[in-house]
Amino acid sequence: MWEIEKNCRALEFDKVCRMLADNAGGDDAKTRALELIPKTTLIQVQGEMHRTEDAHSLAARYGYPYILKLKNCGDALKRAHAGASVTPRDLLDIARILQSSRTLSDWRGRCEEEHTTLDSIFHDLLPNKALEDKITGAILSEEEIADNASPALSYSRRKIRISEQKVRSQLDGLIHSTAYQKYLQEPIVTIRDGRFVVPVKAEYRGEVKGLVHASSASGSTLFIEPISVVEANNEIRVLESKEEIEIERIILELSGEVGEHMDGILQSYDAIVELDLYFAKAMLADQMNAVAPEITDDGVVILKNARHPLIDKNKVVPTNITLGGNFDTLVITGPNTGGKTVVLKTLGLFTLMAMSGLMIPAGFGSRISVFSQVLADIGDEQSIEQSLSTFSAHMTKIIRILQDTDQRTLVLLDELGAGTDPVEGAALAVSIIQKLRSKSARIAATTHYPEIKMYALQTEGVENACCEFDVQTLRPTYRLLIGVPGRSNAFAISERLGMDSDVVENARALISGEDARFEDVVSELERSRQELEREKQEANIHTLQAANIRQELQEEKNKIDALREREMEKVRMDAQKLLKDIQDEAARMMNELEELKKQKDSEAFSQMASNAQVSYRTSMKKLERLADPVFKRSGTPNQTPQRPIRRGDSVILPGVKKTGVVLTNPDQNDYVTVQAGVMKTKVRVSELRLAGQPDKKTTVNSRTLSNIRANVGRGTRDVRTELDLRGKTVQEALLDVDQFIDNAVLLGLNTATIIHGKGTGTLRAA
Repeated sequence: MWEIEKNCRALEFDKVCRMLADNAGGDDAKTRALELIPKTTLIQVQGEMHRTEDAHSLAARYGYPYILKLKNCGDALKRAHAGASVTPRDLLDIARILQSSRTLSDWRGRCEEEHTTLDSIFHDLLPNKALEDKITGAILSEEEIADNASPALSYSRRKIRISEQKVRSQLDGLIHSTAYQKYLQEPIVTIRDGRFVVPVKAEYRGEVKGLVHASSASGSTLFIEPISVVEANNEIRVLESKEEIEIERIILELSGEVGEHMDGILQSYDAIVELDLYFAKAMLADQMNAVAPEITDDGVVILKNARHPLIDKNKVVPTNITLGGNFDTLVITGPNTGGKTVVLKTLGLFTLMAMSGLMIPAGFGSRISVFSQVLADIGDEQSIEQSLSTFSAHMTKIIRILQDTDQRTLVLLDELGAGTDPVEGAALAVSIIQKLRSKSARIAATTHYPEIKMYALQTEGVENACCEFDVQTLRPTYRLLIGVPGRSNAFAISERLGMDSDVVENARALISGEDARFEDVVSELERSRQELEREKQEANIHTLQAANIRQELQEEKNKIDALREREMEKVRMDAQKLLKDIQDEAARMMNELEELKKQKDSEAFSQMASNAQVSYRTSMKKLERLADPVFKRSGTPNQTPQRPIRRGDSVILPGVKKTGVVLTNPDQNDYVTVQAGVMKTKVRVSELRLAGQPDKKTTVNSRTLSNIRANVGRGTRDVRTELDLRGKTVQEALLDVDQFIDNAVLLGLNTATIIHGKGTGTLRAA
């Protein structure tokens, strides 16, 4: 157990446990959080993680349940079960357990989830509302019992109040009596030894008959119980004695009842503490923005965007860590303060957290393997008392690690082989790694030795990694690069810090040629990798920008298509409505003409009606073409523009009553392209008029309209401002009037004259 705690402290797991305890409500839940021990089997770890996930999911949907801060009442319940009486304070603490059990059970009942892994714990809650109410109704505080705790207690207290009022009335009469006022120190009634007394001046002791119960510190005042109230005070004392006996009986009765339910109360308390701990884990996950990793036992660890929880969340740099799979050993190199130790601690800490049912601050898709133990040699354990050097302290711990390691062990070694001769230290480090690998352990180690880098390059199952370092700024990026050996960068850092160049160059000359070539290769690889990384980032940026542009264009196209469809539909609906109205009116008129034909047999009249039908059908065809706004039309111009139409002009499309913009100059066929809203169409110039050009108004009089000609039906005929009907029959006159009015309306005439004569008045009436 001591070794487990020591390894957990080395990885700072105890600090995470303190963060967990801060989120727990009760003392026992806090204690369990501080004493959290990682599970070592796959089923246990998966069960713990599922319960934490379910607590997190329930809290996210329904809010965290309110858990009272409870006291462990196990000892009091055992005494009550044995038949002893417990204190009112103990009874109130037990009532709080019952209350918390009830509120948690009610909270779960309001959640809609059909089943969670926490339900077995919720089922252990055994609310007892009757017992809870009985305790809280009888005990107001640890020093006060309610009057209605029992009828006997209520009766005793009522009698006491009556007796006290009687005594006070007697003493009030005495202290306000003129005969006694001069004997009293003050005209008040007070209590001494539980009996009502009055303060009497010492020199008048013999003037007030009664029992002396006390005196003031100076001796100038005596507190005397007058003889007249002694019996009443005695009665009060008897009643108070009965009250105390009844209170003891009530407490003993309540103690007996809670003793009978001891097992259920203890079971509920354990369930509350357990739920308190799981919801504390959920709260910690919220604080760390953590996720639940996939749990396996195959020795593979994959951490995506891992953030050490003890580093300021505004400063921590997410990193990706992989161990297992294609390699069982990870050798991490790089300069000091580059983040190598943080990588080791993150790997070990996240493993311990997941094995304890804690969600980890990493990205989705992370994966944690369950190990039987996590052994770590991190930090300097030099001991003066034991005469151990840094190297000796490390070796002592590594020896224990070698003894305890098996195939389900995760081993973390910081600065392996440091503290002694570099040649011997490197050789020893390689040998230690080989020994650990022979036991099938998973290993992550940090080092500066090039020999270990070379060993990783040449050995299958061993992978190099480095913590990236920016030599220009002398700052680490804290990014772990797996598959790339790192450099210590001692020469570059020294130069940047101001070391004389001749000293640095001399140092470079002193290292062996083989080591120098190896470092040069590593340096060139790092330079190439950084260049590729920059190019990759730029390519990703361009790809993202292109994707955004494509998305924007597609959204704009969708908007234009939708707008075009709406506009087209609106125009068609308007045109169809207009056509429907005209068709209805035309049908009515055609029916009237048919009726006229039935009433008139003359050949001339029949020919006129036939001509009118043809004229109306032709007009209807034209209107049908107008109902489609994109139909290519040509016809007589509405109006001659004041000037030639050219590109850029705002024009009116009379056919669809829309304003548009001319996009092209007239072509050889006198057509231009016009855009009206989202619609583009080719229109003959003669069908357009400039927007804002006023319509030409016609002043109607006999001189100006005598020669106007207009298109009516299929032919062209003279239009007059007068129609002479004299001498015609009613049916002929009605037809002529109908055609005359239609022509006048088509020309926009405002005034016309119809001459019907006098005669019999038949034409005028018709």
